[in-house]
Amino acid sequence: MSAAAAPTPDRLLRLPDVLQRIPIAKSEWWKGVKSGKYPAPVKLGPRTTCWRASEIDKLIASL
Repeated sequence: MSAAAAPTPDRLLRLPDVLQRIPIAKSEWWKGVKSGKYPAPVKLGPRTTCWRASEIDKLIASL
């Protein structure tokens, strides 16, 4: 019996990492998140926000 391959966990990127890949101002990024233009964040805690690397890669590919 072969074990099913477990899906690889998606890397999480903090905002500075996202803005290195998509060079825009922080305020413009948050406006885009609020309007739905950019991916929704993943909240890890009250002061910790991340984005899935796969969603950022898809966004870059669509630009």
